[in-house]
Amino acid sequence: MRKFILTVCMVAAAVAVSAQSGTNSPYSQYGFGKLSDQSTGFNRGMNGLALGFRDGNQVNYLNPASYATADSLTFIFDAGVAGQLTAFDENGLKKNARNANFEYAVAAFRALPHLGVSFGVMPFSNVGYNYSSTQNVGDVNNTTYTNTYSGSGGLHQAYLGFGWEPFRGFSIGVNGSYLWGDYDRSVVNSYSDAYVNTLSKYYSVDVANYKLDAGMQLSFKLGKKTSLTLGATYGYGHKINADPSYEVISRNSQTSVSDTTRFVVKDGLELPTTFGAGFLVDYEKRIRFGADFSLQKWADTEFPVDVEKNNQPSYELQKGYFKDVKKITVGGEYCRNPQSRRFFSSMRFKAGASYTTPYLNINGADGPKELGVSAGVSFPVINQWNNRSILNLSGQWVRTSGKGMLTENTFRITIGLTFNERWFMKWKVE
Repeated sequence: MRKFILTVCMVAAAVAVSAQSGTNSPYSQYGFGKLSDQSTGFNRGMNGLALGFRDGNQVNYLNPASYATADSLTFIFDAGVAGQLTAFDENGLKKNARNANFEYAVAAFRALPHLGVSFGVMPFSNVGYNYSSTQNVGDVNNTTYTNTYSGSGGLHQAYLGFGWEPFRGFSIGVNGSYLWGDYDRSVVNSYSDAYVNTLSKYYSVDVANYKLDAGMQLSFKLGKKTSLTLGATYGYGHKINADPSYEVISRNSQTSVSDTTRFVVKDGLELPTTFGAGFLVDYEKRIRFGADFSLQKWADTEFPVDVEKNNQPSYELQKGYFKDVKKITVGGEYCRNPQSRRFFSSMRFKAGASYTTPYLNINGADGPKELGVSAGVSFPVINQWNNRSILNLSGQWVRTSGKGMLTENTFRITIGLTFNERWFMKWKVE
């Protein structure tokens, strides 16, 4: 019981730490920010392959049906941190940025026969950027103006999930999440000529709502040593009861007199409906490979946009700001001998790749697409009782690019530690 309470405290601590921004991307100035892939340590080496994974020794948040396979004798706790280096390139101008942050904390256990429970904290999106642009106004006095763009924040989710196996090989599950967070964005205008009026814009929102995701898995034998698992997921799309605000401030630099106009859009943010399907082929838990496909129906959602009407600023909901996101992931892993207590024989080697279509529509053009590849190793943590605990180490490269747009090349290292000890075993002494 004390270990259970300790785990809950560690997850609670992760809630506070997860409020940090994990990006420096200028693309996070749009929409909800930079969307997170929500994978954990065991599948990051496979670039997030998850929908068909059905392993009672890992927490597979991306398909809650997998919780039903949790071992009745163990309590699983998994936490991860990541560090990344991003190289930005636009029209020959290059810049590097570094980030490090706490990524996730999840746990799982079997509550009843054929019923598994999971809870934890996962990221949803990140906002973090700061850059400026200076241009010449073109008058005889060589006046210049500078726009400074900055933003911070992001959305996070604390979830509780259940997975139930009504009959052997088939399970269903659901994640209920509390989605919370905020972001602030600004475009601050300034001129080299102190007699020119400035025009600055500020955007902000606070989010506190729910999120629902469901999953299904069907597993059956293909042969004496080989099995196939089919997985599917569904995410409920809905309004999230958030009221985005927009302020326009016109300021006279000489007199310091300012005029502020504020707009609020009631219930202005919306989550998309999502679908996912995938498979995994498993040979004796030694060789596993599979593929996932997901669709996020962002194009059906609305988002508040600042516009001008009759030369006056306005803020209103519009469709067409987002695009439907399609993602395909392939990956796999290899282990020489999963049952071995020898360190090198029970190591798992992983690799994966994914392609993601644009999520944004920027100034009438498709936003950036993403191409990612990854590799990883899972090291067993062997002690005198078992070899179930695992140290997951992965490296991932992601290229984010769009035609005529900024290119980002990100290299990310993730370290995740899965504690999987026999907490519920009763020892018998004869």
